[in-house]
Amino acid sequence: MTFRIEHDTMGEVQVPADRCWGAQTQRSYENFAIGTETMPVEIVQAFAILKSAAARANFTLGKLPADKRDGIVRAAQAILDGQYQSEFPLKVWQTGSGTQSNMNMNEVIAHIANAADPALALHPNDHVNMSQSSNDTFPTAMHIAVALALEDHLFPALRQITDTLRRLEKENEDVIKIGRTHLQDAVPLRFSQEISGWRASLDRDWEMLEQSLHGVHALALGGTAVGTGLNAPAGFDAEVAGEIRLLTHKEFTTEPNKFHALTSKGEMVFAHGALKALAADLMKIANDVRWLASGPRCGIGEIKIPENEPGSSIMPGKVNPTQCEAVTMVAVQVMGNDAAVGFAASQGNFELNVFMPVIAYNMLQSIRLLGDVMVSFTKNCLDGLTADRARMRENLDRSLMLVTCLTPKIGYENAAKAAKKAFQEGTTLKEAVLALGYLDSDGYDAQVDPEKMV
Repeated sequence: MTFRIEHDTMGEVQVPADRCWGAQTQRSYENFAIGTETMPVEIVQAFAILKSAAARANFTLGKLPADKRDGIVRAAQAILDGQYQSEFPLKVWQTGSGTQSNMNMNEVIAHIANAADPALALHPNDHVNMSQSSNDTFPTAMHIAVALALEDHLFPALRQITDTLRRLEKENEDVIKIGRTHLQDAVPLRFSQEISGWRASLDRDWEMLEQSLHGVHALALGGTAVGTGLNAPAGFDAEVAGEIRLLTHKEFTTEPNKFHALTSKGEMVFAHGALKALAADLMKIANDVRWLASGPRCGIGEIKIPENEPGSSIMPGKVNPTQCEAVTMVAVQVMGNDAAVGFAASQGNFELNVFMPVIAYNMLQSIRLLGDVMVSFTKNCLDGLTADRARMRENLDRSLMLVTCLTPKIGYENAAKAAKKAFQEGTTLKEAVLALGYLDSDGYDAQVDPEKMV
């Protein structure tokens, strides 16, 4: 391997000759060989958007010449186009302000632009990082990345699953089945009503996630080192937020209180709380689906789900609810991530939170996993879900909880006696009621009608 010599304020550093990064990136690469988790690609992309927007704003405010602006913008666009992803090798487990990832982007942009036009003489700090600090760029990149991931990845997946559930609701409006509470038989409901509960839960999660975007859209950029805006021109914060809005077509604004923006990560806690709520509801839905599909002969067996792959290496013919299991494992991961995000957000000391890379990593992993698993669950399970109407009717007819509709007629205690008698003697509920003399056959049939109970 051949090297070139780069320098920073601490001296000279050998950098692989074929790499675009500079001295500070190389120092971080060597000093933080921790784990395998590199800075998420979403953060890299968000930084490229940020640097392009900052160059445009600095030009508008008379701080940066047009040629240097254009060089930064072109290099940033090349990164956004995916041409230089391998130039961002730094680990999540670095400085808690994300300074080294900010400098990684500054150095790579400067190198790309200078390689195309050496006369630009772009400096990573003086030009690419103009009017900025790592302390306001990393939280800004994190907010950009989270907003884009929510709006462009998670929401489409959430729409897909809720649309499928709405279709299943319509298809099953005429199906009446037994309800279950405490894992025990309860009164009947329509299968469409049960599905509507799943769908409405996801609708509420969507509403909470949309509420969280108000805080996520507010950007720290312009606060520089401690929130005062030192070395940034007047109006830079609003100008750069406007440029980011134009580049992303999202409703980004400048955070009015930069001291809050640098030290508090409450917006991330709030947004991830909504992600945890979504994970919890997906866990419940996936568990309901695999319980209802359990069997095929010795379980509940009220629904059928697609058989996607063999389920056992030893039991021939076994098929398992694997998509449901993937959903529940993702939910567990998201719930763990929520603990990490909350704890990290509580550690802001004085003017800066220094747990930002781990917050960003967990936020983006949660969004990515939830979006991916909803697409997979919808495509490979829910799209092919069907009701076993005969099994549902059989369970409904055998249920003793139909006795509930007799309570107004024969009283709670007599209804309980009838249910217990039927269960103990293995008879039908009707036979027990008639044997106890509470109603005649016509009276029973008039009172016990599942259609009226739902």
